[in-house]
Amino acid sequence: MLNKYSYKYGKGKIEFTVDSELITNDLKIQEYPVLADPVNAIKEAIRNPINSKPLRDIVKPGEKIAFLVNDSTRVANSEVFMPILLDELNSAGIPDENMIIIFALGTHHILSADEMITLVGPSVANRVKMYNSDSNDASQFQNLGTTSFGTPVAFHKKAVEADHIICTGSIVYHFFAGFGGGRKALFPGVAAYESIRKNHSLMLEPGSGLGKLAGNPVYEDQVEATEMKRPSFLLNVVLNEKKEFLKIFAGDYIQAHLEGCKFVESIYGTKISEPADLVIATCGGYPKDINVYQMQKTMDNAWLAVKEGGIVILLSECVEGIGSDTYLKWMQEYKTPERIEEKVRAEFVIGGHKAYAVTRLMKKAEFVLLSSLPPEISRTLLFTPVQTMDEALAIAFKKLGQKPKIILMSQGSLTVPVLS
Repeated sequence: MLNKYSYKYGKGKIEFTVDSELITNDLKIQEYPVLADPVNAIKEAIRNPINSKPLRDIVKPGEKIAFLVNDSTRVANSEVFMPILLDELNSAGIPDENMIIIFALGTHHILSADEMITLVGPSVANRVKMYNSDSNDASQFQNLGTTSFGTPVAFHKKAVEADHIICTGSIVYHFFAGFGGGRKALFPGVAAYESIRKNHSLMLEPGSGLGKLAGNPVYEDQVEATEMKRPSFLLNVVLNEKKEFLKIFAGDYIQAHLEGCKFVESIYGTKISEPADLVIATCGGYPKDINVYQMQKTMDNAWLAVKEGGIVILLSECVEGIGSDTYLKWMQEYKTPERIEEKVRAEFVIGGHKAYAVTRLMKKAEFVLLSSLPPEISRTLLFTPVQTMDEALAIAFKKLGQKPKIILMSQGSLTVPVLS
């Protein structure tokens, strides 16, 4: 029986038809009720935090506060909780002029004034000063030392100078750091380029990986560095595919985050009995498919669901292209997964690491990409480019036969397949 599916693609949708008898799993995050009153839930969380005093009891009048806030590639609904956090600190005797926002960009693009306003809302933007953390501008950073992993630690001066750092963000799986959120707002969020580069090079070491924190050198290095300027408080959220609040976690930046990670595992982890011949996955639309850099999260998840020698069809608009000039340059120069791995192990470079992260997945399966990228660029990145879903399905059926086992991933950036 033919079933029609409609998957998010950029800010629109793409429809396709598949025989429902071939589908072994249709992966979605676990059903969980959305918070009926997020504002009160946020207030409750910061007033009854995990392993911490309430937020208002941590600060003292006269002290300066730095909030670390996500950029647009990591949706956290910051515009909802930031006014609440400012008001809470006002009530504790901290005026707006003693608070700032630093956008935790890591190595991502610098935000325009309009983008900043959109992320935190006009009311917040009018109340406090806001700054980008430009990892390539050495003058913005202060050196704090070196971790036992050999990572030089340099954080944004305005964060270091603050009496209190408050980390905010959302918790999702991360392909080599275990989980996002938590310490990542500070490191790599407002760290210098060389600090980020050295930390991220640990992704090549045993123990790094999706959903792993204990024994993960990337995570442990990040925590060790973060302890050099320990955040005073954390507010992390967990959202569903519709960007609705599921749960709020606040308190100690390590313990509250760990509780959040357990919840994420219970919601985003999706059981499969066996990998499929064909996986059809969408990132979930804009901004999760804004470029290849962000698309890689969905690739990692789909990789877990596909058999050796299988095919993954990816729906990812990539309206902003690749997301890294270095990534493209490496693909043009080194061409194969083997050469790229050899290069990244010899000389770890941000952007080059993404070339490695993507192409290592291609050793297992063929990735057919439906996007707005020029076909020649997709081929350079080692994808099989297509213009339509009919074309993508024709390629899959030609290679796999007319009755492949299929797994659907309509929430590909969120759902993490787990063999049951």
